[in-house]
Amino acid sequence: MPLLYDELKRLARRFMQQERAGHTLQATALVNEAYLRLVDLTAIEWQDRAHFMAIAAQAMRRVLIDAARARAADKRGGGMIRVERATDIDLDGMALPGTTRALELCALDDALGALTRMDPRRARVIELRFFGGLTVEETADVLKISPQSVMRDWKLARAWLTRELVES
Repeated sequence: MPLLYDELKRLARRFMQQERAGHTLQATALVNEAYLRLVDLTAIEWQDRAHFMAIAAQAMRRVLIDAARARAADKRGGGMIRVERATDIDLDGMALPGTTRALELCALDDALGALTRMDPRRARVIELRFFGGLTVEETADVLKISPQSVMRDWKLARAWLTRELVES
């Protein structure tokens, strides 16, 4: 963890740039929160840097999803909404614009959960590339598949998620 701290902060800053203005969680706090979740994962045998970054990105994603769900809770005046346009979520640009980002992130997480039940590898590709910021090659290395398979899964999963989010 100490060796990759700067890279984790860079990833956390990228996540936080997409959050709403005035978000109480800062990049350092996001890294620390993710670290606390990673400390409990004693059964994992870290394969390499890309594997660690993938697991760390998952932990950061969970922290942000938990925070988004808390903001969207009914007791706080929230309520889930559906995404109206496929252009609301840009998986390539890693941007979820607008003031309803927390709700959109929750909708994306729900759709990703459905994709995981249908096709775990494609869901993992989305998670590693979108949330983890891994390259095609790093994703291929983590998943032990070819870069061409990563790109095929990436395209199909993005199309499926877009359709799912528009229809929900």
